[in-house]
Amino acid sequence: MTPAAAASRPTRVVEVAPERIDRWVAGFGERHDGVVSREVDGRVASVAGGDGASAVFEWFPYEPLGVVLVRRGGYAVALAHAGALTLHKVGTRHVQSRTAAGGWSQQRFARRRDNQADALVEAVAGHALRVLLGGDESPRTGARGIPAGLVVGGDRTLAAAVLAESSLRAVAGLPRRELWDIGDPRRAVLDDCLRRGRAVRITLTDTP
Repeated sequence: MTPAAAASRPTRVVEVAPERIDRWVAGFGERHDGVVSREVDGRVASVAGGDGASAVFEWFPYEPLGVVLVRRGGYAVALAHAGALTLHKVGTRHVQSRTAAGGWSQQRFARRRDNQADALVEAVAGHALRVLLGGDESPRTGARGIPAGLVVGGDRTLAAAVLAESSLRAVAGLPRRELWDIGDPRRAVLDDCLRRGRAVRITLTDTP
């Protein structure tokens, strides 16, 4: 197959819970005339079917897992282990939308919006400090421990501002999985982001 032909083959991404990977690989083999699997550090890295289909696996194997979601309409922070929330906080906080007005009125609304955004960032950072670090800026020990990875989502600018707060320096450099395509963080959104955050992302390339 030429490089151009290989590049034109359709691909798609699916998300599979880590616990279901063995079953998924078995099903792939049944659908694609057998399977040859390649593993790295004990985890499936890629599989190839006898009919030419293939799949590449992207794991996010961090436990415990922290979650920080923030948008202008609300926020959610959580600590989870093995897919279950051990501690979380979900809330709403309004940040005004941009206005089309000009002159003094526009400047006044812009200052108000900036103040609201600053207050939101400060509030979310405070909740994250309590939920992820037990209220202490130093990494803690114990049953939960400091998160080993972060799922971050919502508004890029607001999320970056939250994690730039000095109180969260212990988690700012952790491995991240980013989810920017979410709605306002509510409990259902938090649950879905936790599922997606810990899922194995599989890039499938169809049969030529």
